Amino acid sequence: MNKNKRNNFWTLAVAMLSLALGLNACSGASASSGNNSGTVSVVAAENFYGDITQQLGAGHVSVLSILSDPNADPHEYESSVQDAAAVSKAQLVIENGADYDTWMDKLLSASPNPNRIVLTAADVASHPLPDNPHLWYGIDNIQTIAQNITADLEKLDSAHKADYDAALTKFQTSLEPIQQKIAEIKNKYAGTPVGLTETIFLYQTQPIGLKVMTPFEFEKAVAEGNDPPADTVVTANDQVMNHQIKVLIYNVQTVTPITTNLQNEAKQNNIPIVPVSETMPAGKIYQSWMLDQLNVLEQALGG
Repeated sequence: MNKNKRNNFWTLAVAMLSLALGLNACSGASASSGNNSGTVSVVAAENFYGDITQQLGAGHVSVLSILSDPNADPHEYESSVQDAAAVSKAQLVIENGADYDTWMDKLLSASPNPNRIVLTAADVASHPLPDNPHLWYGIDNIQTIAQNITADLEKLDSAHKADYDAALTKFQTSLEPIQQKIAEIKNKYAGTPVGLTETIFLYQTQPIGLKVMTPFEFEKAVAEGNDPPADTVVTANDQVMNHQIKVLIYNVQTVTPITTNLQNEAKQNNIPIVPVSETMPAGKIYQSWMLDQLNVLEQALGG
């Protein structure tokens, strides 16, 4: 988006938000009143946080997720006026932070609201990795984030505290199969060399104990939308050509000519490719998404 278009968007967004807030003031609406259905109004920057909040909400939340297209690159997302209007009305906004969804900070700044709660996952994650904003791939991070979402829902709707507590317990229990699968893969394949096109899966390769061969500089550059250093591209290609990796774990939402070439080389050398995504695919919940990918990884490692 060029500078003039960007300025025009924010001018229009602020104007529409001003109108919306003015109408709310005339009608006597308040930030703490929720929507017409009596539920807590939540906007999640990414659909996996929206799904988790829906599970934790025990039927008392109305959730809108902004990033939900598994075929789009989240790093290239440009927010809309509709997004801005939704954020202006939300009682709870959940963003990832760590420079992953900076567009959400702009939306929040366009509609200041002292009664709105903003939960930034990066601020509460228990085990963030350096230079890696993909916090939701860490199951321990998700446990902590879920606890904080529940606490915020209880602040906004204390009448249903017991329901929220029960939902949190159920959610935490539902993560156990994922943790068990990670442990199973670790017992079988710890130390196995693998390649990554992006940093996203480091949150699971580390607890599994897989040996990531791809240079971190390569992964980080791809994750940030930059061209990797030339020497790291040569190294990553050589690792595939020389069968120095057992599988290639490929982020299907951050695709460049370099990663596509690496994928094609893996196919030509009969190296299994494990696709992973940044946003949750349609028809999944967070738990099934994570578990399905781990099952594919386990099968590839055993091939």
